[in-house]
Amino acid sequence: MTARLAAIYRYPVKGLSADRIEKVDLVPGEALPFDRAYAIENGPGRFDPFNPRHVPKVNFLMLMRNAGLATLQTSFDDATQTLSIVRGGGRVADGCLTTPTGRAIIAQFFAEYMKDDLRGPPRVVHAAGHSISDVSAKCLHIINLASVAELERVVGQPINPLRFRPNLVVTGAPAWAEFGWVKQKLKIADAELKVFDRTERCAATNVDPATGRRDLDIPAVLLRNWGHSDFGVYARVTSPGRIAPYAPLTVI
Repeated sequence: MTARLAAIYRYPVKGLSADRIEKVDLVPGEALPFDRAYAIENGPGRFDPFNPRHVPKVNFLMLMRNAGLATLQTSFDDATQTLSIVRGGGRVADGCLTTPTGRAIIAQFFAEYMKDDLRGPPRVVHAAGHSISDVSAKCLHIINLASVAELERVVGQPINPLRFRPNLVVTGAPAWAEFGWVKQKLKIADAELKVFDRTERCAATNVDPATGRRDLDIPAVLLRNWGHSDFGVYARVTSPGRIAPYAPLTVI
């Protein structure tokens, strides 16, 4: 079976739900457009929008510590950069993240909704061209559905691939083949990516993205069965191109 791209996801606001996108133009040295473009600081933080740099994820609301985020469904409009938040089937907040008023509306919602988890007033942060990722590199995160299936076999229950916050989901490759891609180049449609590291997992993967419940201990399962806590790989875009689901993936 030929390895192919199964799905593409981005996370416009760090820690909130995924946007599935049907096609995207990859740009060398860049993340997906609007991927982790925004984040919500948990009280006074270290992120400076005028001098953006990588800061530890503990400065922001995140699934590892704030599982209640998983009960929210969000959507993001590229043209207006408006975030809409739905909970329990009802819309609870809308805010244009490019305006002080819009950011204040979103921050006010989280001030109430996450009040038990906050270290101070929340703040929506952003810096043009900066991706507020868990790693300093602008990159894409890739997971392999065959590896997800192996985890499912071990734990004895279905596992939503979105637990791993992927950008690219691959099908048709053997389980754990992605670890062999480190330091290799991948070609997806006309684009090329260089895989540079495995992804060490944290407690965020223990949260079911559909329910917000901590129902598994993924890092412990990985360590107990495979001797490490890695799942997925990081890759940088090295050559431009448009990608979409069903595009073939080859190792160069």
